[in-house]
Amino acid sequence: MPAASQPSSPKRDLPARPCGARRRLGRLPQRADFLRLQSAGRKQVTPAFILQAAARPPTVAGTEPRVGFTVTKKIGNAVIRNRVRRRLRALAREVLVPTARTDLDYVLIGRHDAVRRDYAAMADDMRRALRRLKADTAEGPA
Repeated sequence: MPAASQPSSPKRDLPARPCGARRRLGRLPQRADFLRLQSAGRKQVTPAFILQAAARPPTVAGTEPRVGFTVTKKIGNAVIRNRVRRRLRALAREVLVPTARTDLDYVLIGRHDAVRRDYAAMADDMRRALRRLKADTAEGPA
């Protein structure tokens, strides 16, 4: 009896992503980076999140913007916090990465409204916050 042929996996049929099609989302891996942005950075508050930005240390190299995410336990249980973090990560990839300055580090802090707020409204909030932060950082420290 002949061996049955293996059906091709749908994953094999997917086209590969073109290299360099979009910039990657760098990470802020250390607590010290979060504290540096909190103390020395600028911030913009929106209903769904707080966006903080500060100059990247000269010792850190890289071409992609570095972004950190934090959602406190006040927001909800682990499922809710992870949902908020996923929404913020998607926003960062879609809105922040294409327009972000590579000489700045960013932190997104999730707020209560991030759970229920419309994604399009959050994207508009992100664009507005980025414009304000760019204007603030262009002026220099106050």
